[in-house]
Amino acid sequence: MSMEVNVMAIFAYLRVSTLDQAESGAGLAAQLDACRRFAKSQEAELTAVFEDRGISGSKGLEARPGLLDAVATMGKGDVLLVAKRDRLGRDPIQVALIERAVSRKGARIVSAAGEGTDGDDPASILMRRMVDAFAEYERLLIGARTKSAMGAMKRRGERVGQIPYGYSLATDGVKLIPVSAEQEVIAEARRLHGAGLSLRGIAKELEARGFASRSGKAFLAEQVKRLLAA
Repeated sequence: MSMEVNVMAIFAYLRVSTLDQAESGAGLAAQLDACRRFAKSQEAELTAVFEDRGISGSKGLEARPGLLDAVATMGKGDVLLVAKRDRLGRDPIQVALIERAVSRKGARIVSAAGEGTDGDDPASILMRRMVDAFAEYERLLIGARTKSAMGAMKRRGERVGQIPYGYSLATDGVKLIPVSAEQEVIAEARRLHGAGLSLRGIAKELEARGFASRSGKAFLAEQVKRLLAA
C-alpha cells in the first residue's frame, strides 16, 4: 500500500479496552510498534501518538479523550493510523461516526494491517464494512462467553468480578475486607472531586502526592471514576 504524497502528518491512535491491559502496557506497545513499522515502510515517521486506555470498543468518540484530541489536531491531508481497524471500535455505527469526524477534517484513516483502508473503491468499502462487522461479532461473542462463565461462578457460590480497590478478599473467598491504605486514596480522590477537579485532574494530583494504583503506576482517569464509585 502506498500513501498519497499530500499527507501532511501521521497520527497514531492506540486503544486498549481493559484497565489491566492499560496498566501492563503490553497491548499499547504492540500497537505502537505496528504503527511505527508501517510508517517506516512508507519512509515516514509518526507525528504524534494518541491513546485511550481502558475504554471499550463499543464507546463512541465523545467517550474517548485521546481520539477526540487526535481528531481535533488533524488537518487536511493528515492520516489517523491504527494498528488494526478494530482499535477504532467494535461497533460499526460508532466506527462510521468516527470516520465521518475524521473525513470532515479532510483527513483519512489508515490501518497498518490494510483491511480495505487503502482506497474508496467499492471493494475497499466492502472490505472495511466486513472488518467492522467481524469486530462487532467478536465483541458480542466475548460478552456471551463472559456472561456464561460468570453465571457458572455464581451458581457455585464464588465471587464474581475483580476485587474492588480499597478492599481485599477474606479467607472465605466471598467477603471483602477494607484496606486502610487504599481507603485513604479513595477518601483523597473524593475530596479532590468535591473540590471540583476533573477525573484527569484528580489522577494527576494523586500522582503528584505519591499515590499509585495496585500495579504501582499512576492512576488513569477511568480508574479514578471507579474510585469515586467505590
